[in-house]
Amino acid sequence: MQLHFSPSMRSITISSSNGFIDLMKIKVAARHISYRTLFHTILILAFLLPFVFILTAVVTLEGVNKCSSFDCLGRRLGPRLLGRADDSGQRLVRDFYKILNQVNTEELPDGIKLPDTFSQLVSEMKNKQYDAKTFAFMLRAMMEKLERDIRESKFAELMNKHFAASAIPKGIHCLSLRLTDEYSSNAHARKQLPSPELLPLLSDNSYHHMIVSTDNILAASVVVNSAVQSSLQPEKIVFHVITDKKTYAGMHSWFALNPVSPAIVEVKGVHQFDWLTRENVPVLEAVESHNGIRSYYHGNHVAGANLSETTPRRFASKLQARSPKYISLLNHLRIYIPELFPNLNKVVFLDDDVVIQRDLSPLWEIDLEGKVNGAVETCRGEDEWVMSKRFRNYFNFSHPLIAKNLNPDECAWAYGMNIFDLSAWRKTNIRETYHSWLKENLKSNLTMWKLGTLPPALIAFKGHIHPIDPSWHMLGLGYQNKTNIDSVKKAAVIHYNGQSKPWLQIGFEHLRPFWTKYVNYSNDFVRNCHILES
Repeated sequence: MQLHFSPSMRSITISSSNGFIDLMKIKVAARHISYRTLFHTILILAFLLPFVFILTAVVTLEGVNKCSSFDCLGRRLGPRLLGRADDSGQRLVRDFYKILNQVNTEELPDGIKLPDTFSQLVSEMKNKQYDAKTFAFMLRAMMEKLERDIRESKFAELMNKHFAASAIPKGIHCLSLRLTDEYSSNAHARKQLPSPELLPLLSDNSYHHMIVSTDNILAASVVVNSAVQSSLQPEKIVFHVITDKKTYAGMHSWFALNPVSPAIVEVKGVHQFDWLTRENVPVLEAVESHNGIRSYYHGNHVAGANLSETTPRRFASKLQARSPKYISLLNHLRIYIPELFPNLNKVVFLDDDVVIQRDLSPLWEIDLEGKVNGAVETCRGEDEWVMSKRFRNYFNFSHPLIAKNLNPDECAWAYGMNIFDLSAWRKTNIRETYHSWLKENLKSNLTMWKLGTLPPALIAFKGHIHPIDPSWHMLGLGYQNKTNIDSVKKAAVIHYNGQSKPWLQIGFEHLRPFWTKYVNYSNDFVRNCHILES
């Protein structure tokens, strides 16, 4: 008898010894798992189990979201096995954004107590177990408080700067007093300016006549000194310095004791011009005497101002517009130049906050083509802050008269350095137009414009402007801290228009040397008044 097992192990055959007769054939049930499959399975498990153990241990130690080891393993390992990255961090950020948007649209809770520092906020979060929404409310409240504090500080800074700009520095006031005293005690300080033999040159049109109107002696000296030192023909310069009655003695003393020969200097007070009578300047008399106007320029600049509805930049512009100098006759005097100097044909008018760095004689050669005012336009230039001024920047176009008569997109121009053709001017009605619009603005309680003498001049000189090259006159050194130094060096005239005058402590340090280089610090009066070089 023999037993035969099939290779597949599915049957067993029992046969006789001679192999001819099969006595019995037994079929065995099929195997569900092969040895080979079982071997491969054990091999794979042996390879994976150490990694499963390590990952489970790491997740358990991290304690992410307090999940079980297998739960965390599924969250981390599952997406990776499926080829996807773990987005739990992104989901957390999305949830936080959702909370922030919700908090931004809701009202802040009443009686919320804000920590003073970030460290206190962190400490409170740990101690009181803030949820995300409470934290977002606290964060919003702290940010809003910080914004209010910064805004209040900015307005306070602007107010202090306005007062500093409006005040007279102690050294300059001292200089005026000492020179006035010198006028009364020193005959040399009272000598005639210019000397009698030079008087005919004051009306000689072959000379280059420059006019500056100011009550600041030190500033006037810098304008004159810089013009003379920068000129290729200083002997052709005639300066006409106009000042008010209280400063006349000190101004005369300075130029009598500090001549700038070969140039000629004349000093005159407004009281010495016969033409300047109440009949000829009735509007300016009204401006200086009107109680409402004086209150506007000298009163409380914060009362009635809604600081929550304005920006610091607009507030600064309003403060600048309320400078007391804008109701001074000296500031309006330029509109009367043809009458004050009836024998002159062409003059250059300069503000007292300019410095001349180049010979200005070519200005007299410019053909104004029948126009009255040669000026630099302020709507074209690389500096968007300074050279972007149009009529809309100066006038209230919601006023019907302004909207009817002016174009908001019309280009503005600059005062400070202007070449005036007085012969052409005398043929116009510029002065009458100026007076007329001043009256209208007074009637409207200053609602047509706020800023000084330029707006009525923009109207009065409309159609009478001849644009000159911008390199003749660079503006903004009194309010533009980021002025390009290379551009300053190249400009013929630099203008410290704005509050940060170079003789004030609030002046910009890096721009001041262009002005101080023309101050005579060795002068006894300057030294005794402690006007020190900075």
